[in-house]
Amino acid sequence: MAESDRLVLVTGGAGFVGANLVPRLVGAGYRVRVLDNLTTGSADHLAGVDVELTTGDVRDEATVDAAMDGVDAVVHLAAAGSVVDSVADPRFNFESNVLGTFRVLDAVRRAGIGRIVMASTGGALIGDATPPVDETSLPKPISPYGASKLAGEGYAHAFAAAYGIRTVCLRFANVYGPFSERKKGAVTTFFRALHTGTPITIYGDGSASRDYIHAGDICAGLQGGLEGDLPGGTVLHIASGVETSVADLARLCCQAAGRPDHPIVFAEARPGEVTRNFATYARAAEMLGYAPTVQLAEGLRECWEWFNRTVFSSE
Repeated sequence: MAESDRLVLVTGGAGFVGANLVPRLVGAGYRVRVLDNLTTGSADHLAGVDVELTTGDVRDEATVDAAMDGVDAVVHLAAAGSVVDSVADPRFNFESNVLGTFRVLDAVRRAGIGRIVMASTGGALIGDATPPVDETSLPKPISPYGASKLAGEGYAHAFAAAYGIRTVCLRFANVYGPFSERKKGAVTTFFRALHTGTPITIYGDGSASRDYIHAGDICAGLQGGLEGDLPGGTVLHIASGVETSVADLARLCCQAAGRPDHPIVFAEARPGEVTRNFATYARAAEMLGYAPTVQLAEGLRECWEWFNRTVFSSE
């Protein structure tokens, strides 16, 4: 089936990653339907894109079933994505991420859809482990968010084995880029501090590290997951392979904004957050031909310009 004949459902498609992915898929010739409850996503993100937008929640079985009508493949991005929020409200995180993912997988099964690509996570799912982590690293999540993503991967593997569905779970590194104004992450938080002139706050001593990846590289991985000849139950890390401390990230954000002397303050570390993390993407390179293309300093400059042009100019 040609891509122009394929209808792809993207859950959470009006959110941060979805807003980057959907235009890419449309440009590649796919027909795209988006299911999003618009709590963290926005219909404005898809303005001018030839896409069918359905407003609804993945926790609602009837809504999910209706969204599957005529669909050939699914990209499941909808999730409650904050580690800190998951610690504060684990029930909501479970319902959004575990129940929501089960609803989507079960609807895929009942609709006879052959492939689903799911957003997972590397750091939060694996927990504290000596990096670089990979697909063989033993998962030991230390937050409800990490546990919810591990449960999703478990269900995906089970549905692949039991029902022959080609499930592909992509473990995202820490994503940044355009359309991230509602994301509760370090880059967005640091940029807002730079915009308002308030000090950047780092929780902990600044040595905690992450693997930061541009949304465009994540979307390349997602498209590869849709198109690659992958067996069901596949799990791949989509990462940069570079370890960056939060202190270095703050300095790079300051440089991207042209404010290298902006004040940075430190506060007590928060529970549930991984200390060190970065991942190797060697398996994704082998199976998808994946490799990151955007260097962090370059991507942060582009992201800062997007925030100034699109978000801060109207505040």
